[in-house]
Amino acid sequence: MYTTTQADPVRLEIFKNLYQFIAEQMGIVLQNTATSVNIKERLDFSCAIFDASGLLVANAPHIPVHLGSMSESVRSLINDKGSTIKPGNVYLSNNPYNGGTHLPDVTAITPVFLGSGEWGVGSEGDQGDGGDKEAEKKSFSPLHSSSFPIPHSLFPTPLFYVASRGHQADIGGITPGSMPPHSTTVEEEGILFDNFLLVEEGNFQETAVRYHLSNHTYPARNPDQNLADFKAQIAANERGVQELRKMVLQYKLDTVQAYMKFVQANAEESVRKAIAVLKDGSFIYKMDNGAQIQVKVTIHPQNRSATIDFTGTSGQLNSNFNAPKAVTQAAVLYVFRTLVDDNIPLNAGCLNPLEIIIPVGCMLNPTYPAAVVAGNVETSQTIVDALYGALGVMAASQGTMNNFTFGNERYQYYETICGGSGAGIDFNGTDGVHSHMTNSRLTDPEVLETRYPVLLESFSLRVDSGGKGQYSGGNGVVRRIRFLEPMTANILSGHRLVPPFGLNGGEVGKVGRNWIQRQNGSEESLDSTGTVEMNVGDVFVIETPGGGGFGSRRDAEAQRVI
Repeated sequence: MYTTTQADPVRLEIFKNLYQFIAEQMGIVLQNTATSVNIKERLDFSCAIFDASGLLVANAPHIPVHLGSMSESVRSLINDKGSTIKPGNVYLSNNPYNGGTHLPDVTAITPVFLGSGEWGVGSEGDQGDGGDKEAEKKSFSPLHSSSFPIPHSLFPTPLFYVASRGHQADIGGITPGSMPPHSTTVEEEGILFDNFLLVEEGNFQETAVRYHLSNHTYPARNPDQNLADFKAQIAANERGVQELRKMVLQYKLDTVQAYMKFVQANAEESVRKAIAVLKDGSFIYKMDNGAQIQVKVTIHPQNRSATIDFTGTSGQLNSNFNAPKAVTQAAVLYVFRTLVDDNIPLNAGCLNPLEIIIPVGCMLNPTYPAAVVAGNVETSQTIVDALYGALGVMAASQGTMNNFTFGNERYQYYETICGGSGAGIDFNGTDGVHSHMTNSRLTDPEVLETRYPVLLESFSLRVDSGGKGQYSGGNGVVRRIRFLEPMTANILSGHRLVPPFGLNGGEVGKVGRNWIQRQNGSEESLDSTGTVEMNVGDVFVIETPGGGGFGSRRDAEAQRVI
């Protein structure tokens, strides 16, 4: 008989890993069953499990901007659908104004119900009145899953939720790849799903989904691929549902629920310990488009909490660099999680010590119908760097994901390109790495060139692009892609005008550059954002920024003398 009122340290570690293992299993299923390069090869997806109120419990180490914001999507489903949520249902959501981030990131959410009384509610090891273990084993079946109607008289509401978020290679919008550099409304960015019923009591709603993908001013260009990836997300969620049911069968419901709370409380305590050694700080971050992010961090030592205030940040923009509130919260969550040395999952407990103030109508909390596609991938990076700058712990990383899309009616491709990370108090930055809010990988050249009419001409480090200092920033990269068929290409990036900052006397990183080398030998320079028609033989060249340095060169020289 184990208590569920106080966490046992050993069992806390076991359950923390069990929850994370479930999310990892979901990710494996999603990768193996998806068809798009974006999910299958680039791994631009995330999976997580949530408690009955929609709060994040555990995740696999996937994409931070997804993981920190997915809880808002789950909670929006609970608020919107409430008692109408049934066993066998799966919901689809990407609404940036109802818990989402940007339209290409589509989240599939599955409620987890438990069937009749065979599940039991006693603590692990308590079989009640001669509990029949064999009967329990027989009653557990893969058919008792979210994809099939199951009785839920004992638990009429979901006890958990599982969710998977995948970046769709195209979800409609004014440009192929659904990352338009110059969108001014969310309508121009693609199809919006707002807690859309994807599976109803076990029945996949293909006709309704196809209609939704096509009945739009700017419809999806490859609905078959969308449907295939949605089915992969359903399968991933199904693995999560089954694994949670197995946990309940083995450990009993109250134990599983109790340790979810214990895992969240443990994460909260770890963040409070990290906050206790921080100092107040503020920072103003200038962006290429003239906007600024202003943040003030106030530490409250008495209760080991912090207030993060974005008052003074630029108002809502007429561009797509507006970041939905969920994205801003995800960036804050990520920063404070990285300050923790303990091996804890990123979950809802990390947010409890934090008060986040984001004025409504600013670029970090915009109102409908503001465009937001760059807010998720670009502005999120600048929020992170601004927070590190305010806390004085790390110079700016490249501060951009260098979002590159190309396509036509037959092909749609999207990738983010690595750069230099920032140096810190006692470490150099890293060369050619994805940092902060992204964690995807580049498509293998063989896959890229097999699936698309392009040639990866070269991919190399951009030497001496990192800022110098006592500790130097990492170098960016140079990526050259030659087109073998006419297509539209788009770049959505940052730090092409304003360099990534250094800290404590460290030098800035080198700004990035986007340009076209035409087949006839001429060159065309592009801004931070741009759309261009590529002809056969043209080369799109992307030079990514380096990270900022930390500490002065003089300090580095003095250190070498010593």
